[in-house]
Amino acid sequence: MTNPNASQVKVYRAADAPPGALAGESVAVLGYGHLGRTAALNLRDSGAKVRIGNREDEYAELARAEGFEVVPIATAAVDDVVYVLLPDEVIPTLFDAEIAPVLRPGSAIAFGSGYSLAFGLIHPPETIDLLLVAPRMAGNTARARYLGGHGFWACVGVEANRSGRAEQRMLGLADGMGVLRAGAVQMTAKVEATLDLFIEQTVGSVLGMAIMMAFEVARDAGVPAEALVLEMYMSGEMEAVFQSFRETGFFRASEDHGPTAVFGGITRSLEMDREAMAESFRKTLEDIKTGGFAQRFQEEARNGYPMLEFARAMMHGGSPITDAEDRIRHLTSPDSPGVSPGGPA
Repeated sequence: MTNPNASQVKVYRAADAPPGALAGESVAVLGYGHLGRTAALNLRDSGAKVRIGNREDEYAELARAEGFEVVPIATAAVDDVVYVLLPDEVIPTLFDAEIAPVLRPGSAIAFGSGYSLAFGLIHPPETIDLLLVAPRMAGNTARARYLGGHGFWACVGVEANRSGRAEQRMLGLADGMGVLRAGAVQMTAKVEATLDLFIEQTVGSVLGMAIMMAFEVARDAGVPAEALVLEMYMSGEMEAVFQSFRETGFFRASEDHGPTAVFGGITRSLEMDREAMAESFRKTLEDIKTGGFAQRFQEEARNGYPMLEFARAMMHGGSPITDAEDRIRHLTSPDSPGVSPGGPA
């Protein structure tokens, strides 16, 4: 009988990385955005031989300024280990045109996201290693944690081992980036991509909508906008709650809150239509697993990103929430006349 409490995953730590796993191998990082920059800097600082594949833009200029050789993507893709950290929706077009034709038999290609592999958007040649090294941390934070001697989690896996050294290379990348200081969870590209998209489109969407809805309802009822954004996230209390989830546990962390919060939280949770939410989540998961979302996202890219432009207009345009945030920052600024060295007047 299967033990339901037994671990269902394998976790790699620093001791699992073979010494000199990438010794003698050249590493190409494709893309010098936030995550690409972090990967390149961390790998170089760990002793790997790294160059950048990038088009000529501001990211290429930054990479050169930070001491990297920058070459076209097709030139970089001939290296021993090619680490693809380009936007998900861009990879399918570039892969067939610039990457696949120059990959050398016996080399390895690693992906920072399982998206392209998971949904059949690319078809790598059958002569190379296919690896997954997908950090669970934003680029700037991952870099800061590396420099501080800490690690950050990632999902890793070997999709194909044609060289006999695929796992060694995968662990070498993870170790060089600083991942194994924390841990790397073994996962297939399909599971990683599905998990990533599912949490973004369920927990992320519900949390975002809840914040916007609570703001509108309470503001319309006369609660000051500044008090609302402060209560929901700008005080830092919500960050502490999520930190407590990580350190103490999702349920046990509730002990950090008073009886009023626990009673109110549990009773209102029980009043919610749980089955309606579960059904919505199941539909979302099925749409992701069957490739429906990926198909629509690729169509979005082909059409010039109309929905993303709408989202960016919301992010960068004016809104009552943004205005309230700005006022809170002004009121708590050291230069504000309403703030003394000891705190708010």
